[in-house]
Amino acid sequence: MLRNYNKKGQKLPLFGVGPYIVFGMGALTLIGIILFGYVLKIGVLNFPWILIFRIAGVVLIISGIVIWFVGALRSDMDNNIESNKLKTDGIYAWVRNPMYSGWWIAFAGITLMWHNIWMLVLPFINWLIMTITLINSEEKWLSELYGDEYEAYKARVNRCIPWKPLI
Repeated sequence: MLRNYNKKGQKLPLFGVGPYIVFGMGALTLIGIILFGYVLKIGVLNFPWILIFRIAGVVLIISGIVIWFVGALRSDMDNNIESNKLKTDGIYAWVRNPMYSGWWIAFAGITLMWHNIWMLVLPFINWLIMTITLINSEEKWLSELYGDEYEAYKARVNRCIPWKPLI
């Protein structure tokens, strides 16, 4: 399970910038829901779009939770961090940041539940927040720590969107 401590010799923080990324994406999603759904009340779609958006939203929320769960609790990632080993198997062979991706996908699903056309911009802004933050923090740390091994991993595995591994 996740342990929030640094072992002697551990080179990376266990949680990194994750809580800040997730909080930022969650805050933006909440602001968008309040602004477009309740204050401005613009862009609201009607039937059959309500049903389509809500079905897609539920699928994305469930997918996001599963991706986060596998990345956070089933991947044994904390042991890799403690032993300074690059994790490239399991879900990490499909996406480099499954925990952040899971949250991002779930927030996109939550956004769809309001069936509002203007809120469709929120997942793209959240993706931008996540991408810029990861490029300027964790990807730099990992590149410095693992060098060519991490660069090769970056070349074959997507940062945010789970996808079949490139061989």
